[in-house]
Amino acid sequence: MSQSRRQFVRTTAAGLLVPFAFPTARRAMANDQIHLAAIGVGGKGASDLDETAAGHNVVAICDVDERTLAAAAQRYPHATKHQDWRKLLEQPNIDAVTVSTPDHMHAPITMTALKLGKHVYTQKPLTHSVYESRQLAKAAAEAGVVTQMGTQHHATRRLKIAVQAIRDGVIGKVREVHCWTDRPGNFWKQGLERPATAGSPPAEIDWDLWLGVAAERPYVAGLYHPFHWRGWWDFGTGALGDMGCHIMDPVVNALELGPPSTVSAEGAPLLPESGPTSCRVEYQFPGTPHTTDTVAVTWYEAGAQPPRDIFLAPENWPGSDNGVLYRGEKGNLFVGFPEMPELFPRGDFKDYKWADLQDHNHYQEWTSAIVNSSRTSCPFSYAGPLTETVLLGNVAFRTGQAVRWNSRDLKAEGLPAADAFLRRDYRAGWEVEGLS
Repeated sequence: MSQSRRQFVRTTAAGLLVPFAFPTARRAMANDQIHLAAIGVGGKGASDLDETAAGHNVVAICDVDERTLAAAAQRYPHATKHQDWRKLLEQPNIDAVTVSTPDHMHAPITMTALKLGKHVYTQKPLTHSVYESRQLAKAAAEAGVVTQMGTQHHATRRLKIAVQAIRDGVIGKVREVHCWTDRPGNFWKQGLERPATAGSPPAEIDWDLWLGVAAERPYVAGLYHPFHWRGWWDFGTGALGDMGCHIMDPVVNALELGPPSTVSAEGAPLLPESGPTSCRVEYQFPGTPHTTDTVAVTWYEAGAQPPRDIFLAPENWPGSDNGVLYRGEKGNLFVGFPEMPELFPRGDFKDYKWADLQDHNHYQEWTSAIVNSSRTSCPFSYAGPLTETVLLGNVAFRTGQAVRWNSRDLKAEGLPAADAFLRRDYRAGWEVEGLS
């Protein structure tokens, strides 16, 4: 990063963090049209941009890959084009920003945008580390802007009615919850050693910008960009980061869970560079009004699932590759991704009527909240603590020891080895105020 660019991130952004209502926000609310910028416009970033752009004005787009950037520019020809997100954020006419990059760049970009007074929609997981999540939640509150994390399932009727049923006590107090996913598996590879070979990135990719805050490493074709970065600790957060914020969202939401008290994990052999081929995480939470005195939440991945007999489902029930099972005093509630919720044993709940709730558009909820000065359903005040909980599973796995979690101090009690996994070091020249 050049000295001028570093000054931009450290001082200009901080200097603009003053009033609750920023001039850009007032302009957007005055004419109901937001001036949007998108950072990361390929893959999920393309749909994030298209969904949020409906009825609004896209003024800037950014991607480290010029090929991806060119494809987005065909849809938004009047937007300025950038490979460097720092340069994009110097543009003065931006009200709101979407951040749809690999996980390791979520926090640096989002923090800089917040300090510039921009409304922000950031994809899940909100951050790469627990510390970053805590800092972004604080910064969003100080900035007084509208934020949303990209947990689109949160806006579905499917999850809404499941959450409502739990809150209404349909299965009684919940004593344990099981969450599972089929990833990584066929989606991307994990359990990898860093290859000895190296290559030159295509001319269209700025590899230094892609690495961003991560330590330098050579480009290897097909291994990191554009998708398989998820399996590498420097860039991704494994299956927990990819699906945990989706699948554990209705658990934290329905039960109104605070931070866990302990987290332990076991799985495939630990490798320094790459996530495991499989992992199982045990969370213990203090009780809430919706649970017994304590509640256990178990995470399974790579196709592993809880024992079938605990579901209390019919023998011919098809199940789900991704789902949640709540076990309560009166029975069980299952909700899948994407299967609709069910109550078991079926006969015990045959007369139950699900709440009359409907889907809504998660993206347009964010843009509408900007226009109307209202709130979203997954602001950083909610998304930050949810992401912290999810990522603590990775901390427990990587330390190989149970984490006794002190949320107030952001510390694993008696486990100094966890510090390196709770907060990462940024590459020299890529420091960001409030994170480095």
